[in-house]
Amino acid sequence: QVQLVESGGGSVQAGGSLRLSCVVSGHTYNNYCMGWFRQAPGKEREGVASTNTAGGSPYYAGSVKGRFTISQDNAKNTLSLQMNSLKPEDTAMYFCAAGDFATWYGYTCQIYPPQYNYWGQGTQVTVSS
Repeated sequence: QVQLVESGGGSVQAGGSLRLSCVVSGHTYNNYCMGWFRQAPGKEREGVASTNTAGGSPYYAGSVKGRFTISQDNAKNTLSLQMNSLKPEDTAMYFCAAGDFATWYGYTCQIYPPQYNYWGQGTQVTVSS
């Protein structure tokens, strides 16, 4: 079965950096959407960034564009999120997710939760002022 294992969360001061990683196993094919989402207490889950494992431009939420970078290592089935210039409003539980439909080169994956079928356990990111 598909499993996603996340790591890299922690507590940092504003302006600091963190790198989140997500290892995917058990997926039936290697061309699909992957994304990072986050959820703060009392708020709905929101998309952060996404990428297409078949190749294409990543997609970022406006609130993180220019600060976060999503990347993938298909050989290792690993998704990463480099987070720089962190702000207190970035504090949330961060989730890695994977879709279950075949993509193609150039397709831009979106960051809507219903588009994703498999989810990691979440890793907490706390940014203090």
